Amino acid sequence: MCQYSRVRRLGFMALAVMVLGAVVGVSSGLLRLLLVLVERFMMGYAESPSASGPLVVPPLRRVVSVSVGCTVAAAVWWLLRTRTKKVPSVAQAVDGRTMPGWQTTVHVLLQIFIVGSGASIGREVAPREFGAMLGQRFAKVFRLTDHDRRLIVAVAAAAGLAGVYAAPLAGTFFAVEILLTDVTGQTVALALGTSAVSAWSAGLIGGRGVFYDMSGLGRAGLPPLSLSVFAVACGVFAGLMGTAFRAGSQWAGSHQPQGVSIVWMLPLAALATGVVAIWLPEVMGNGRSVAQHAFSVPGHASVAALLMLVGLLVAKIVLTLATIRSGASGGVLQPGISIGATLGAILGLAWAFMVPGSSVTACALVGAAALLAASQQAPLMAMCLVMELTQAPMAYFVPVGLAVALSMMVSKIVQIGFSQWRRRAVRKTDRTVV
Repeated sequence: MCQYSRVRRLGFMALAVMVLGAVVGVSSGLLRLLLVLVERFMMGYAESPSASGPLVVPPLRRVVSVSVGCTVAAAVWWLLRTRTKKVPSVAQAVDGRTMPGWQTTVHVLLQIFIVGSGASIGREVAPREFGAMLGQRFAKVFRLTDHDRRLIVAVAAAAGLAGVYAAPLAGTFFAVEILLTDVTGQTVALALGTSAVSAWSAGLIGGRGVFYDMSGLGRAGLPPLSLSVFAVACGVFAGLMGTAFRAGSQWAGSHQPQGVSIVWMLPLAALATGVVAIWLPEVMGNGRSVAQHAFSVPGHASVAALLMLVGLLVAKIVLTLATIRSGASGGVLQPGISIGATLGAILGLAWAFMVPGSSVTACALVGAAALLAASQQAPLMAMCLVMELTQAPMAYFVPVGLAVALSMMVSKIVQIGFSQWRRRAVRKTDRTVV
């Protein structure tokens, strides 16, 4: 490559960081505002740290909101998936599959609509898909090479994640750990720059604020040594549950209805969500309310509070998997954080009984990062996303990082063991057939 071509390429990369990051950030900010508008229209409340779930919404309205929202979405998705061009996943878009314009836009808006209506699924796939579509258009206009197009689409998708959650580090590691699996100086610089610009631009539209209220951590300071000891045990449990949740979500995604069945399956899953929400309204939406509940549990909580956490944990897992299985499109990042935070709080209550004075909020923080790491197989992305969303003191990176490391080790061991068991089972079946 000649010197002029190198300079020209670097110019395109710099342009991508500034222009594409800003455009993706604005679109992510608008999607955040749309979610608030849908929540206000469907349920009469707006998500915030002080009102993270529809707790004050009348039970009947909860049921009606999620049922009507998913019924409308199911009909549109059926038409979209059977009568027009199929919208590929972000990973497929990075590999070269074209994301059709209006179909992708409708697909993205439907995801925001069902989350705002109360469906138990994450919202973060929508801005990632829209960012990937914008990245493809950018690469086409400037006639980038296949290598550069792949890079641009990946960092644009990651910028969507960074923008919707104001989490530039998480966006960066999402690109290099999950989409590209390429940790080079150039890739990290491009992903970080685009995600940072996106997060800043989204803040101009949707505002900047703390995603979770972490007042339960108390005054900032060094976490106690006992929390690192807790992180070891929590990492093991989170690794097991995170691996199981990952397998469950993959199974649910691979068994989604391909035809008209979505028209009745998705409303049925929504109705189940609404009925459960009569008693557990926190389960509605992307999981922010469940996680906030876990982050707010005091160390002296009662048995009833413990049972409440167990109920939320089970309900969130089952309803999220049921929503995905029934045909809905969406993410599992926020549900994963909520499940991990709840697991951490449950274990934290037992820990606080053995070590009086322990912060259950800190235990929930550790659990959230550890389970998300195992479920996404992306430790750096998971750790940074949880720390950015909670704005926890930097000192908590030590116990959080320890739990994430243990969680990943346990997850890998389980996956290797399961793969070996499957191979043995297949060989045994083959011998039996012969």
